Amino acid sequence: MSSEDAAQERSTRITEESAAAAHALSELAERDPQLAGQLARLVSVIAAEAGRSTRISKALRTALNVGAGQEEPSAASRVRRPHRRTPGVLDPFAVYADSGEEGLRDELTKLDLEQLRDIVAEHQMDHDRLAMKWKDTARVIDRITERVAVRAAKGSAFRPPQAELSKEEPPKEEPLEQEPPKEDINPK
Repeated sequence: MSSEDAAQERSTRITEESAAAAHALSELAERDPQLAGQLARLVSVIAAEAGRSTRISKALRTALNVGAGQEEPSAASRVRRPHRRTPGVLDPFAVYADSGEEGLRDELTKLDLEQLRDIVAEHQMDHDRLAMKWKDTARVIDRITERVAVRAAKGSAFRPPQAELSKEEPPKEEPLEQEPPKEDINPK
């Protein structure tokens, strides 16, 4: 295709798109003239500024992702970022709830360093950006157990103390006996 043919095709496409936009605005004007007028003015201002400024034109092209015939990639075609870690092999919060801190430590010692790092990454336990660099599994295990214990205790001020939870149920109140009606002390 020659450059003249490509230019003619672009011109035709722009004319068709402009006509479609004008038609959509005229239909909108029948239902909501104020909104149609606002949209028309907005598009006019944006187009005028993009024509005057290459910076704005470039920013719009990038924002709309239509430069060089590119279309926005669909969700299925997006490539997963390669530095994402795989999910952890166990849920440390569930293990902590079932077995406590010692049970969690026992389970974590069975895992290798990369599996521990997966858990740290999945549950965002690297708040200071150091744990993912550690080479000592004991340090990573300490970080995981510490963060799990802290998060498990979060909100404990609003929970009843453990001693109250373990107490027996309070005795049921017996229905009160009704008092006999009082005699009138002021005779008539």
